Amino acid sequence: MTVSVLVVDDSAFFRRRVTEILESNSQIKVIGSANDGRQAVEQAKSLRPDVITMDIEMPVMNGIDAVREIMRDAPCPILMFSSLTHEGATATLNALEAGAADFLPKKFEDVARNREEAVKTLQDRVIAIAAKPSIRRRPPARTTSPTPPPRSITPRESTRSRAFGDRTSTRSTIAREPAPREAPSTAAPVATERLTINRAYQVLAIGTSTGGPVALQKILTQLPQNFPYPIVMVQHMPAAFTKAFSQRLDGLCKIRVREAEDGDNLQPGVAYLAPGGKQMLVEGRAGAARLRIREDNSGRITYKPSVDLTFASLSKAYGGKVLGVILTGMGADGREGARMLKEQGATIWAQDEASCVVYGMPQAVASAGISTRSVSLNQMASALLTEVGYGD
Repeated sequence: MTVSVLVVDDSAFFRRRVTEILESNSQIKVIGSANDGRQAVEQAKSLRPDVITMDIEMPVMNGIDAVREIMRDAPCPILMFSSLTHEGATATLNALEAGAADFLPKKFEDVARNREEAVKTLQDRVIAIAAKPSIRRRPPARTTSPTPPPRSITPRESTRSRAFGDRTSTRSTIAREPAPREAPSTAAPVATERLTINRAYQVLAIGTSTGGPVALQKILTQLPQNFPYPIVMVQHMPAAFTKAFSQRLDGLCKIRVREAEDGDNLQPGVAYLAPGGKQMLVEGRAGAARLRIREDNSGRITYKPSVDLTFASLSKAYGGKVLGVILTGMGADGREGARMLKEQGATIWAQDEASCVVYGMPQAVASAGISTRSVSLNQMASALLTEVGYGD
């Protein structure tokens, strides 16, 4: 099957460059181009491409507005091109929330070690998102513009039990503490009136890639403020993006969300996002664990951050008291780390194929027999809260 592509950018040079790269793969055919967002909307309707590549800053209509209109009128997988700046990150996250499937830096070499790898990365992304026909039917995500300003993390009184105990006594009940703000959600509301802590776990770990920003937002915005475990998250994302992404989530969620820093002590009700371009490791022991953020210039590890490395370190620090979740993403990062966790007695879940943008990472753990449950993205938060111990 040949993947048909519409290339959208206000630079004629960049349109030619993208077209040449894509058509050097016999599986891809560029069927049209547009130099602004309005033309993109019109051509998306008339040409019905399998994939659209889209710039953000363009005349007449910008890429974000174009994505929103296309996903409303002629849904199609859209790959955004972004600058690696804080402003570029914010705009890209807005585009993903509007319905775009994935993004790449406009300088392809920023995600590859050489030109050949950069070319293959672009081609692989286009082919991967084209293989997801359900994107053509999904509505765009709820928009949140402007992005709420980031909040600083401050100590708060909490009714959380910090003595989690061992597996032999698995439940202790505490009342739900009041939440000071409402967290927006695109899924059905989850009942969280009382919390019965499941002592089988002491940390929630999530790994994801393509499609992950939207998936993480959908899950985290449904978690209550008194979520009883720390959350460790690895999202394949450039260094310039993770700070902006964590700030966005922190403004939307009842739990606290922050970009992880070296030496952070893991606290219940706080989600720690691995910084882009580095590795995040967990050291110590359950109840007294901390994060270590390390530079990685070895060239041996493809992903920075790597789900495998973070999950492997969790297996040493927490043993089997980990609930690990692998969400949508290309490749197989997370499979070996999840295997190490499972060998210690941890529980591993995977997002189901139907709700993934790319069923690569979840398929890797499912087909290897590592995950014990496949869960739809729409049901993931509810399933997590039930596993944790929330109920009516």
